[in-house]
Amino acid sequence: MQHPRTADLEALLRALLIGGVRFIVVGGAAAVIHGAPITTQDLDIVPDQTVDNLARLLEVLETLGARFRPWRADRDLAPTANHLAGTGQLNLTTRLGPLDVLCRLHDARGYAELVSRSREIEDADLRLRVIDLDLLIEIKAATGRAKDQLVVPILRALRDEPAVADED
Repeated sequence: MQHPRTADLEALLRALLIGGVRFIVVGGAAAVIHGAPITTQDLDIVPDQTVDNLARLLEVLETLGARFRPWRADRDLAPTANHLAGTGQLNLTTRLGPLDVLCRLHDARGYAELVSRSREIEDADLRLRVIDLDLLIEIKAATGRAKDQLVVPILRALRDEPAVADED
């Protein structure tokens, strides 16, 4: 099974939205959506863990051929409803690239706790819920990972830059 090493963010987001999945975009993809000039290899989401929503998410994952990564022929594991209902992080590979389903963040916050710290963003025909920039900065600063520490100043500069008025 060969899946791409880099996520097709738009296609993954579109598949989740078409599938009716409620989720919040977090991580590097959230930074990109907020306008940070960075790249990311995967899509990180925190799904609403209601039974109906997890059933829709599992259906989308099955359609995308999702498997746990790193994928090996002797360890070909597909995510289950029990995995999605847990508290961990599911690092998956799909035919559209890597997708990380974070049932809870490192500090135990899930969808219900994060929804008030997110905002809806429309881009063309996509309507997404994305973690707000201040919370994204807080989370990235708290991880201690070098790659996150490098992004924090970029996110702070993005947050602090004055809004450019439209000249129409």
